[in-house]
Amino acid sequence: MARKIIGVIGGSGFYNMPGLDRVEQIELDTPFGKPSDPYFHGRLGEVEVVFLARHGKGHRILPSEINYRANIFGMKQLGAEYLISVSTAGSLRDEIHPGELVVPYQFIDRTIKRPATFFGNGMVAHVSMADPVCAHLARDLATAGRSVDSTVHEGGTYLCIEGPQFSTRAESNLYRAWSADVISMTAMQEARLAREAELCYAVLTLVTDYDCWHASVAAVDIGEILRVMRANVQKAQATVARLAAIVARRERTCACGNAMAGAIITDPAVIPAKMKREIAILVDKYLK
Repeated sequence: MARKIIGVIGGSGFYNMPGLDRVEQIELDTPFGKPSDPYFHGRLGEVEVVFLARHGKGHRILPSEINYRANIFGMKQLGAEYLISVSTAGSLRDEIHPGELVVPYQFIDRTIKRPATFFGNGMVAHVSMADPVCAHLARDLATAGRSVDSTVHEGGTYLCIEGPQFSTRAESNLYRAWSADVISMTAMQEARLAREAELCYAVLTLVTDYDCWHASVAAVDIGEILRVMRANVQKAQATVARLAAIVARRERTCACGNAMAGAIITDPAVIPAKMKREIAILVDKYLK
């Protein structure tokens, strides 16, 4: 059986988790520049896991400054087929409490500054984002969270804002009116790029606070967010470990591995040779 590799994008200390063996640090360059940090590769039971600190070691990169393309392309270079995004989020619902986990199925994108495709520069592709996460992986991720005694809300909508500022109260209430469930700043671009890279993608959000819409919240408190986040790191690590055991036992039968079929509409004869070379790992099988 071919080796299975799960990519995990999260906090800078996330790879310090129990059970992770043979950890090595890997520096990569990509056609899109340097990723946020070195990757950390190790084994977790029967599965290989590759971790990347989204904001860099010490949390030094703003959400708008993250090189999302390099981060996802690097995961593809390292052989990942599955990608889990671990991030904090504010709750937009009374019933989603701080300290709980959410595995969203949908996204609303309110960002404006971030490159969100590997294409352009002479190659046009239009991939479907109707269902932006892998239903199989999201279901397994929710199951893994429940198996380690976490309260998991499966489904719902993740509202992605530009940041780095938190929302105004008017914005927070607007997003509630749009039926969004959690709010954060990073997963939307990762979802778009993971689809173009034909990775199975799912999001594990750690709810740290009620956004400022809530009557109990004077304003979003970064100190409280960090406190709840630190308290939930072990919960998230245990969820990823359990997910690795689930993934090890099943074959990849979803459509994510062929998401780009029919998406490239540029005549291969006019695609610049440099572009073909640089993103060959993504498109070669469709240009032959």
